[in-house]
Amino acid sequence: MHAQDPPREHQVVNPATEEVVATVPATAPHDVDAAVARAAAAQSRWAALAPADRARLLRRFASVVDAHVEELAWTEVREAGHPVGNARWEAGNVRDLLDYAAGGVERLNGRQIPVAGGVNLTFAEPLGVVAVIAPWNFPMPVAAWGTAPALAAGNAVLLKPAETTPLTALRLAELALEAGLPEDLFQVLPGAGPVTGSALVDHPGVAKVVFTGSTAVGREIMAKCAAGVKRVTLELGGKSPNIVFADADVARAAAAAPGSFLDNTGQDCCARSRILVQREVYDDFLARLEPAVREFTAGDPADPATLMGPLISAAHRERVRGYVPEDAPALIRGQVPEGPGHWYPATVLAADPGDRTAVEEIFGPVAVVLPFEDEADAVRLANATEYGLSGSVWTRDVGRALRVSRAVAAGNLSVNSHSSVRYSTPFGGYGRSGLGRELGPDALDSFTETKNVFLSTEEQQ
Repeated sequence: MHAQDPPREHQVVNPATEEVVATVPATAPHDVDAAVARAAAAQSRWAALAPADRARLLRRFASVVDAHVEELAWTEVREAGHPVGNARWEAGNVRDLLDYAAGGVERLNGRQIPVAGGVNLTFAEPLGVVAVIAPWNFPMPVAAWGTAPALAAGNAVLLKPAETTPLTALRLAELALEAGLPEDLFQVLPGAGPVTGSALVDHPGVAKVVFTGSTAVGREIMAKCAAGVKRVTLELGGKSPNIVFADADVARAAAAAPGSFLDNTGQDCCARSRILVQREVYDDFLARLEPAVREFTAGDPADPATLMGPLISAAHRERVRGYVPEDAPALIRGQVPEGPGHWYPATVLAADPGDRTAVEEIFGPVAVVLPFEDEADAVRLANATEYGLSGSVWTRDVGRALRVSRAVAAGNLSVNSHSSVRYSTPFGGYGRSGLGRELGPDALDSFTETKNVFLSTEEQQ
């Protein structure tokens, strides 16, 4: 094999033990060509089915996933190092999203638009073949975010999972066949991003690309899609603020904060990794935050009591470590297990607004705390980033909650909560956090073309 040749297989490594759990063949560019051809043929047959039949098959797919939630969860534990409680939620989210998307199949309505001289109708028609390029941080849910509505809208899906986490995706494809979905309609193509992913993005038979990952790669994909005038949805990075006002329930805000940036070991683009606290309660908040962070237990992902697992890889751990030198002004440092595994402790840093740790996405269990003076200062600090994905506002003042939520440039805000992502509500970012919206009642629309048809009612001579 030449040095420039892509790998023919990828090893899947358990991040908590560093043991190889599987070896998965990589998809070569010529395999992508064949997959696209098969998907196009399957899509034509799928789109020709009665909407009720497509909906029924998607609900059956959801039911089969439900019967395998435990299996899928433990697979996620092994390949991604997620705590088993989190992994069970992720598998359940796939089930729920399939069920939710199935409900939209028969409600993908066109419109009748009043015009002179006839009747004007619009139709929502499927795009064809959709490529979904999923990340390693939430392999199951994010794959389903693109796959479920695309299938519901009548498309075929080619899913490329991350090299490190292909196992749950491959199993979902098997479960789709078990549920009765047509062969080749939903295919999983493991492989490297620069090889398999690029082949999908460049392929003229792919009508749309859905990508979740880094802003840098998202830019490259967007440029490639522009060359082919190809649709794209991008869910990219984040550096979300957690804004705590003096009138908030400070004890509750401090208790909730660790979960907002330590869940999934901080490998979450929605992580509230910039904690902005009004100066009057800054010291009180920090005093309450420290025990809450230390109670966010890191350990064996198979233990139901574990709240935080390892980082995905040794390389990623070194990237995170690069943001926190040994002499960094850490306010809080947690504990992690000794021995094998890509562990990194929960870390809270003091920072100035322009510090690298305060503006760049670390994608690990690291947060910075900054004081602010008043509402205007809080909004200024919250918007001092190129990202705009998510964020939280803690206050008892409803008017302030609405003012600040409207003023913060982000796509998903929550008040007195860190829960801003649901399969039933739109999700997406401002600025360099992405393009387009996923989830919610309009998700199917982004996988359709609008066709306009005018029928003349003028009397024929």
